[in-house]
Amino acid sequence: MNDHPSVSVIIPTYNRAEFLREAIDSVLMQSMRDFELIIVDDGSVDSISDVVNSFNDSRLAYVRQVRGGVSSARNLGVLKSSARLIAFLDSDDTWLPEKLSTQVDCFLSHPDVAICQTEEIWIRSGRRVNPMNKHKKYSGWIFEKCLPLCIISPSAVMMKRDVFDELGGFDESLPACEDYDLWLRATLRYPITTLANPLTVKRGGHADQLSSEWGLDRYRIKALIKILSDPHLADEYRNLVREQIVRRSKVVADGAVKRGNVEMYEEYCALSNAHRP
Repeated sequence: MNDHPSVSVIIPTYNRAEFLREAIDSVLMQSMRDFELIIVDDGSVDSISDVVNSFNDSRLAYVRQVRGGVSSARNLGVLKSSARLIAFLDSDDTWLPEKLSTQVDCFLSHPDVAICQTEEIWIRSGRRVNPMNKHKKYSGWIFEKCLPLCIISPSAVMMKRDVFDELGGFDESLPACEDYDLWLRATLRYPITTLANPLTVKRGGHADQLSSEWGLDRYRIKALIKILSDPHLADEYRNLVREQIVRRSKVVADGAVKRGNVEMYEEYCALSNAHRP
């Protein structure tokens, strides 16, 4: 790998050998060549290592850890990285060839930019789909826009390494919605720059995707409760956060009723009542 690459690219993966080759290919075929690529295998039991070893490229490094979750894998990748800029790519997503160069140019042209993302092309179950309006990406101070749902995708992001370190990385206690949590903290502190070009291909619809599971609002609620104690949270946002906690708690409570989980229903009803603005 390069001693001082411009960008460190981090791909966390777990049992995604069928997708990983395309993800790696999309990085190695970038028009900008000055990067290092760190694959973090989160304890896979499939043929991930065979896929990685089939590439003969000095810029590629392979790290394996005991299963710790995607947050742990991304954080380890950053720890092993050496560049001033870092970019994440989920192992089932891909990039268009100009993705890295376009974002690096953005940082070079605008030294004050801390976090930059591209627009995306969405593929669901092998077919291209149009994101709904609620998924629209924004630029600037977008904390309020990030409250309803996650509108920043890790695969589309490039950010300064020192900003990631300042934020404390991904929360390893969250098995899901860890990106929602990080971007809430980030958007309290920094404006986001969104580039108009769709240079990230976001692929979904897999049977094992965490985002398809019921009850993910439980983890969003944890992130929202955590942000209430963030010293950067302005008073004008506090009630907006509480409103989201109440709304999401009701969703979880209603789902618990349908599943006959009385304990969870009571827990989230109490949580909703406790956070009413």
